[in-house]
Amino acid sequence: MTADRNFRRSPLHGLRDRLAATGGAVTVAETPFLAQINVRTDALALARPGDVDVLPLGPDEFLVVGPPGSEDRLIAAFDGPGVSVVDVSAQRTALDLSGPGVRELLAFGCSIDLHPRVFAVGDCAQTVLAHTPVVLQRRESGFRVLVRSSFAAHLAAWILDASPELTAGH
Repeated sequence: MTADRNFRRSPLHGLRDRLAATGGAVTVAETPFLAQINVRTDALALARPGDVDVLPLGPDEFLVVGPPGSEDRLIAAFDGPGVSVVDVSAQRTALDLSGPGVRELLAFGCSIDLHPRVFAVGDCAQTVLAHTPVVLQRRESGFRVLVRSSFAAHLAAWILDASPELTAGH
């Protein structure tokens, strides 16, 4: 039997039903296969195509996150002299968390202050959530957690189990 190299399966395929059943004070949804481009440049500001997020990871490092399938377009948009551009799309999956209890849930496993006065919409941080390294982004609808694929099932299970009263559908 020949393996189909174009077949992609989410790192959370085994938890899909449990994630879909969330809906209490916190709703959890995976957004798999996002385009993710690591950009290293000395430029102070990167141009931002309308459908992407440019997340600063360090003084000269950015993670550009766009819709699935946009890798080639993003690489072309950000590549240039003095710039390192690497497709890291297969490295992480995204968990989108929303609802009135999301900050409380994240506080169980994350030590940074997520109050809107401190961590505003558009902010991001590299941190640890449930002993797992993540990139945490504040969005209008809640939070996006970018987690390495190899840790995704652990983190999703922790989110679902950390506070059943927050993630259980009522």
